[in-house]
Amino acid sequence: MSKQTYRVCFCFRRRFRMAAAEAPADIKAIFDEYSENGVMSVDQMRRFLVEVQREENTTLEDAQAVMDSLHELKHLNIFHKRGLYLEGFFKYLFGDGNPPLNPKLGEHAFTASEYPVVITLEDHLTPDLQAKTAEMITQTFGDMLFSPGPECLCEFPSPESLKKRVIISTKPPKEYLHAKDVKIQESDSNKGKDLAKEEPWGREIKSFKVGIDENKDWLRVDPDKVRRLSLSEQELEKAVVTYAKDIVRFTQKNLLRVYPKGTRVDSSNYNPLIGWMHGAQMVAFNMQGYGRSLWLMHGMFKANGGCGYVKKPDLLLKSGGEVFDPKFTLPVKTTLRVTVYMGEGWYYDFRHTHFDTYSPPDFYARVGIAGVPADVVMKKTKTLEDNWIPNWDEVFEFPLTVPELALLRIEVHEYDMSEKDDFGGQTCLPVSELRKGIRSVPLHSHKGEKYKSVKLLMRFEFI
Repeated sequence: MSKQTYRVCFCFRRRFRMAAAEAPADIKAIFDEYSENGVMSVDQMRRFLVEVQREENTTLEDAQAVMDSLHELKHLNIFHKRGLYLEGFFKYLFGDGNPPLNPKLGEHAFTASEYPVVITLEDHLTPDLQAKTAEMITQTFGDMLFSPGPECLCEFPSPESLKKRVIISTKPPKEYLHAKDVKIQESDSNKGKDLAKEEPWGREIKSFKVGIDENKDWLRVDPDKVRRLSLSEQELEKAVVTYAKDIVRFTQKNLLRVYPKGTRVDSSNYNPLIGWMHGAQMVAFNMQGYGRSLWLMHGMFKANGGCGYVKKPDLLLKSGGEVFDPKFTLPVKTTLRVTVYMGEGWYYDFRHTHFDTYSPPDFYARVGIAGVPADVVMKKTKTLEDNWIPNWDEVFEFPLTVPELALLRIEVHEYDMSEKDDFGGQTCLPVSELRKGIRSVPLHSHKGEKYKSVKLLMRFEFI
């Protein structure tokens, strides 16, 4: 066990013991159950993957592949000729090969996914420049460019039918000649910055409590024709108070695009779940506006292999019977149990005085749900003082009424008595695609960039 020294006032030094990462008691108990005489065999690894990790179709070959993936760590003496020691098992659980979601498909358009790329143009050009722009776009994209025919009037084509195509989305020129029927007056209290409300969202995401719109003709559904409607965040927030079901019904056949209000001159963002839970297919962001709203977007689109398209839940697509209303509290469908075991990696990714000048950091974790109003909650672990490798070992339960729209929010902060708590990492994960069992959860920076070493060891169960 090594020691770390901090200098105080040029004269004194404080020394702290540096503990190595050690498997939590729960992990040791599981290893004891699935091992014999301190060694886990391939067959016992397969049983663990099936019974604890809930990977029902795991074969002996799959279990052997897990063992083989650890061979680069042979120098650590974590192997036995018949299997793994506890240390090797722990390194597998806390390694990159045990993520909370299925791996992403790629990084770029048509590499990450063959599904269509939609480019929205903010078009304020004169007719002659519009024609020139159209010519340039046609030359640039060629056969990849999708041009709708008359068959698209009754029903929008599916993403499946538009693979490897580029779609240009913009307003028809005539729309610039007419003012909107409904004008939304932006109050002085909404000039780009949402006033802080702690609540479950934290300080950066506003709950939706707004006025009532008086005209819903724009939500009319034409059985013989489809269209795309664009609303600002403020227009949507005002409309959902009275016309939530009408908006959901509209999006079952038509496209709804939501965009940030123009007064967000600081490039901040709004709560995207207001659009998603009402069926909006396109929710636009200020991508340079880092913060919790953008983290939710990153989390939502980690689903479906990170391909950029997420299937809308069935409850938003049901055209017959009762239409879904996000504000209505439904019965609990399932409960997500989350165990936060421990974290590590800050010692390698941050300066040793980044969090505290005179001592190791005091970390705590925040875990919660973003989703329909009935499911929204945020919980917090205890704060562990002077520890680069916090071992919280705490369990939280989240009853979920609409798990299809739920996102698991995870943040780590460092407690500071005199100033604002320091940020230590975050991630957001779609609940519907969480891999059950014990998983290694990598954390990301404020900008959404994955840290090299910082991660949490967690367990996910549905009860």
